[in-house]
Amino acid sequence: MKKSINKIVMIGAGNLGTNLATAIHKSGYQIVQVFSRTSESARKLAKKTNALYTSSLDEIYPYADLYILALPDDAVLGFLKSKKLNNFFMVHTSGSLPVSVFKPFSNKFGVFYPLQTFSKNKILNFTDIPVCIEGNDKRTESDLMKIAKNISRNVMVLSSEKRKQAHLAAVFACNFTNHMYTIADEILSRKNISFDLIRPLIQETSEKVKLMKPALAQTGPALRKDKQILSAHMKMLAKDENYKKIYSFVSKSILSKTK
Repeated sequence: MKKSINKIVMIGAGNLGTNLATAIHKSGYQIVQVFSRTSESARKLAKKTNALYTSSLDEIYPYADLYILALPDDAVLGFLKSKKLNNFFMVHTSGSLPVSVFKPFSNKFGVFYPLQTFSKNKILNFTDIPVCIEGNDKRTESDLMKIAKNISRNVMVLSSEKRKQAHLAAVFACNFTNHMYTIADEILSRKNISFDLIRPLIQETSEKVKLMKPALAQTGPALRKDKQILSAHMKMLAKDENYKKIYSFVSKSILSKTK
């Protein structure tokens, strides 16, 4: 059966754009062109997806069925204001931008938001990645649902308000957590200790929250109200004012959940 959407232009060739375009290409859709502000990024992704590429707004292919804007939030707004794709079927991939951002520019638009952390140098299998979609009408949502289900078995319609809430939760669960890893790595490196030492700890923590609520998996000196260890750690961080503040704030937050 012929797809109602086949030809797709990817606007953006960053971490998310690279992974999403690759997944969509592998599922049988045609990525006809990749646009990026830098020719080299566009060229690399185009090579992966058998597509043409450009870094010029004036050369964006005008006959695609769908334009996916895999851009930072502020860049999405700037791109729309360029008015290069007025009245074309467009979606963005943002966790925080409302679907209504498209209203002044098109009558067919939506959101295609994969809730995952991406890197260009690690192409992920989308099978279990949650894909949150939203459309300006039921027909648009149906079109996006078909594409999403071709790459993932975990697809849901999520309103702009709920998507913003999910994105906020993801920042805590992923971005902030990774920053904690960065701090831990720095603390270890000061005594020439490899980060490998705590990889099993990270793995076990991750495994536990697959089986139970995160609050039930919490351990550590703050939960135990071990004032002696908490005080000792604060002294060790005496010369790291920012890390000391983080340690104190997070410990107090953990304590507040035990009351």
